[in-house]
Amino acid sequence: MTISETLLPEFDREMSGARRTLERIPEDKLTWKPHEKSTSLGRLAGHVAELPGFAKITIETDSLNLSARQHTPLVPTSRAQVLEAFDQKVSEARAAIAGASDEHLMKPWSLEYQGKTLFTLPRAAVLRTMMLSHLIHHRAQLGVYLRLNNVAVPALYGPSADESGM
Repeated sequence: MTISETLLPEFDREMSGARRTLERIPEDKLTWKPHEKSTSLGRLAGHVAELPGFAKITIETDSLNLSARQHTPLVPTSRAQVLEAFDQKVSEARAAIAGASDEHLMKPWSLEYQGKTLFTLPRAAVLRTMMLSHLIHHRAQLGVYLRLNNVAVPALYGPSADESGM
């Protein structure tokens, strides 16, 4: 079994859960924040929608310099915009992962910021930590935002208080 064959079932499962969570974002609360220091619900949803795209970047480049990157974060104006961006990034990410050889996934990849290397890891490890785990973390945050706005939280790893099954 290849590395990509071991990653893809987990990727598919986590993307399914992320999509179910994003489908529930209330369009009338996109600017809502639980605290003045918090990210808005819409920007958080946009971040979750964009995170799968990190897989393609990781596979197609040797490094990413955050301070030099020209990126405009997604601050959506609708749920449809979030879902469209998410679906596109998931499709691109899945294709990139599926097409990557074990040899390529074991090559080092670096994240840089302001002239410093923050880390260098094999691409496979970057996919698991900086894309999958990072997405799971922010999806959980989004679940809290949903709960605080009385929106049903989807069952992801077992029942939620709102759903008995998956």
